[in-house]
Amino acid sequence: IGPPGVRDSYLNQQSIIAAALSRGCDALHPGYGFLSEEASFAALCVENGVTFIGPSPAMLELFGDKVTARETAAAAGVPVVQGSGPLGTAVEAVVAASAIGYPVLLKAVHGGGGRGMRVARDEDELVPAYALGSAEALAAFGNGEMFLEQWVSRGRHVEVQIVADAEGNVLYLGDRDCSVQRRYQKLVEEAPAPGLSLSLQGRVRDAAVRLVRSVGYSSIGTVEFLIDCDRDEFFFLEVNPRLQVEHGVTELITGIDLVALQLKVASGDRLGIVQQDVRLTGSGLECRINAEDPTQGFQPSPGRLSMWRQPGGPGVRIDTHCYQDYVVPPYYDSLLAKVMTYAASRDEAIECMAEALDSFRIEGVKSTVQLVRSIVTSAAFRNVDVTTRWLDGALDPGAGSVREETTSGDGIGTEGINNDAAWLDSQRSGKAR
Repeated sequence: IGPPGVRDSYLNQQSIIAAALSRGCDALHPGYGFLSEEASFAALCVENGVTFIGPSPAMLELFGDKVTARETAAAAGVPVVQGSGPLGTAVEAVVAASAIGYPVLLKAVHGGGGRGMRVARDEDELVPAYALGSAEALAAFGNGEMFLEQWVSRGRHVEVQIVADAEGNVLYLGDRDCSVQRRYQKLVEEAPAPGLSLSLQGRVRDAAVRLVRSVGYSSIGTVEFLIDCDRDEFFFLEVNPRLQVEHGVTELITGIDLVALQLKVASGDRLGIVQQDVRLTGSGLECRINAEDPTQGFQPSPGRLSMWRQPGGPGVRIDTHCYQDYVVPPYYDSLLAKVMTYAASRDEAIECMAEALDSFRIEGVKSTVQLVRSIVTSAAFRNVDVTTRWLDGALDPGAGSVREETTSGDGIGTEGINNDAAWLDSQRSGKAR
């Protein structure tokens, strides 16, 4: 497609379309990164007679703008956190924050994956946070517009997997908890989301279906919510109109192939199943294994895999592109593999995961294997006492693992605000971490 550097290859829309047409492709699956949420790319596919396996360009445009998505959710009766419209300057951010009340969360209008997100407790923190967040969003997405939301100090990240066809049939395929995050990047996911009351679980799932049905959405997607742990309430975060990295845990608990459903809907077929056909059984976990060094600030660790011995056995699923002697490049995302386990109960799935990670052998690069093992075996994780900010306080940087005694807490984390220069430089040079 092109030389190393995402702008010259995986973000080069014309080059990708040319490759597809030269090979006679009639459809294109964008995966779960790069151009999977880019409306202009979906439109380019349509213009060239190639089926984009995903939502329509109009849907990608709608949910790609986080402010418009919030407004759409509110119009559908889905709870939203108090927030602002698009902000073009730090001065506008200060005015908006004064109206909302501190602390506030800065987010990129266009983008996702935590890029540009910052917490500010007062004006002194907001001004530099806005500058950093906007610069990061501009580097990652080509647009530095930001907006504000009221900050929920003790929140869980819960998302609902949905699928819809062109005839208006919409199903939910359970939910997932993705609260174990570092700087808004997910490390561990599980399905179904544990510890939710039946009432809250039902309201969250119904809200997800109601939202996508209200706009005529067609394809698979994920509606993400923030659960306020102190009030048993939930608020809309965003819609990811694509396949997600953690889709495998939903496949484990439903027995439904999500990519097959994507292909079916993209072909113009009906789903062929109703909500009563979706059976949620057991518990699934996923740990992301990255080529990073947790003892050195999660510094990327490219290099040759001199040893690659992945786990297996009953209840274990590995999704990976790696093999022994594979060279991990420095240009792209550091994800090496997704380790998933499934069992009849959550406790059994955790034990299966611990055993799988114990048998994972990676040499030649640093990895997050031991970190995620310490997470899933911690008392906080086992007891569902984890919020989106838990890992920031629980992580022992020197050991590259979590402190066992640390609970979820209620502190306001701003970790990473002063440590982004290298990341921004890599983005500007076209080296996506």
